[in-house]
Amino acid sequence: MKNIRNFCIIAHIDHGKSTLADRMLEFTHTISDRDMQAQVLDDMDLEREKGITIKSHAIQINYLHNGEQYILNLIDTPGHVDFSYEVSRALAACEGALLLVDATQGIQAQTISNLYLALDNDLEIIPVINKIDMDGAMIPEVTDQIVDLIGCKPEEIILASGKSGIGIQDILDAIIDRIPSPKGDVAAPLQALIFDSVFNSFRGIIIYYRVINGTIKKGDKIKFINAQKEYEADEVGVLKLTMTPKKEVLAGDVGYIITGIKNAKEVKVGDTITTVNNPSLEPIHGFEDVKPMVFAGIFPVETDDFEELRDCMDKLQLNDASLTFEMETSQALGFGFRCGFLGMLHMEIIQERLEREFNQTVITTVPSVSFYAYTQREKDVRIVVNNPSEMPDPTRIDRIEEPFIRAQIITAPDYIGNIMTLCLSKRGMLINQNYLTPTRVELTFEMPMAEIVFDFYDKLKSSTRGYASFDYTPIDYREADIVKMDILLNGEPLDALSALIHRSRTQDFGRKLCAKLKELLPRQQFLIAIQAAVGAKIVARESISAMRKDVTAKCYGGDISRKRKLLEKQKEGKKRMRQIGNVEVPQEAFLAVLKLDE
Repeated sequence: MKNIRNFCIIAHIDHGKSTLADRMLEFTHTISDRDMQAQVLDDMDLEREKGITIKSHAIQINYLHNGEQYILNLIDTPGHVDFSYEVSRALAACEGALLLVDATQGIQAQTISNLYLALDNDLEIIPVINKIDMDGAMIPEVTDQIVDLIGCKPEEIILASGKSGIGIQDILDAIIDRIPSPKGDVAAPLQALIFDSVFNSFRGIIIYYRVINGTIKKGDKIKFINAQKEYEADEVGVLKLTMTPKKEVLAGDVGYIITGIKNAKEVKVGDTITTVNNPSLEPIHGFEDVKPMVFAGIFPVETDDFEELRDCMDKLQLNDASLTFEMETSQALGFGFRCGFLGMLHMEIIQERLEREFNQTVITTVPSVSFYAYTQREKDVRIVVNNPSEMPDPTRIDRIEEPFIRAQIITAPDYIGNIMTLCLSKRGMLINQNYLTPTRVELTFEMPMAEIVFDFYDKLKSSTRGYASFDYTPIDYREADIVKMDILLNGEPLDALSALIHRSRTQDFGRKLCAKLKELLPRQQFLIAIQAAVGAKIVARESISAMRKDVTAKCYGGDISRKRKLLEKQKEGKKRMRQIGNVEVPQEAFLAVLKLDE
């Protein structure tokens, strides 16, 4: 076991984690030249198209160092803040981490938050400055930033380039010299931590785990401690580029197991595997449940596809443990799910994956965050409101609390004014302003989570020309004037377009929404009134005029009263039609609300 090293690569988005992993696999000949391609570990189409890592990927490397054979288990992690749960799971399976910093960009927000995650797990940190061969590389400045942040010596920082392969040998040597080997007892009862799983339509669910103590052998009777289910290990092995079967996987190693499980509910990430014959009574601790940030409803386009969508969501949750969902119904859209996501990018990726991997076309409702409501009768009883339809009657509400976050924005001093304007318009408060270097400033704001759900990230990028990095952590819930805004069509509320929103923004948001719906709803034979209402108060209105037949066309000449009689008759008919007519809302209308330019 002393020759095993488990490590992961952490960094801000676009700092070159996957490219560095490619060079390490090439340098150690883990992958043949024929199989080599850019970002070889990113095996999802979506990852290749967007150029981002969405899932953590584990791979085993064999490396000869000073005449001894070492096994290095590498986990490549995502950099985007929406996938930080993937990073936390990868860190739970490692003893060390490579902290990568881009030489042209320096330390950014996600670098700092990933570093704190690693330090919380007591990992050995190896700082690496990447992209040193680029024209804009600022090696001395970035070295100073890392020394200030971690408190290491400048000579401990490794200079490397993932593109040209500089410094790969130094990194591999540092991993072996600095990262401790896993601690664990091969003879003890089996304890293995599940950190990921995937669904394979031929073989059932494939579970990835890290063995803490004991040994797992092919043919063993195994048991999941939390789920209390027993299975037989049909195949065990390690993760090379493809899965490589072995007779046994020992303590300290990372591997996979196939048991033929078909039910997605039985496998939970963070559970502990043990054997039936010699069970471990203690599960592994330190794995926290995910806290979703953004909630939205996902509905099938055809109501008959609901059961199929439920199966697809179960399979997707296996592969992405940070997705949470429960059933809900809507008058406009039928049966569907209320889903919790870690952020807007996460929501977009889930929608894309449902379409690509499972052929499911879905409608997503307006995203919102979860609020706490307290009624006047029971002022201590907290009602969780994830959905506008769960909001208690306004006359009974004592107060509503909304989640606040601490936002950390790192940028160049030129853009401080733009960022201040943006954050203050989103009800933010400046807490701290700190110059990391003369050319980099860190701004800390406290702001409501609901304000960053829609398009905050995009606006931040455009107002700083892409030179700002953003990271946030939830802090607490605070009292706020939140109201439910309904959209009424001819007086009938449309529940799928209701939104929970701060009172100060209802008029502006309502106006935009009504104007958008006016463009999208088809004209009818009768007048349609589109109204945005808060309680009984109408805050915005648009009207779609009726399609009219020219009933006076046949009257040429003659008395005006003849024409008036025909027009009055038509008016009566329109009135009756409006009372019985119902308005069909096209699918585009629901989707357009999501793309509403805030």
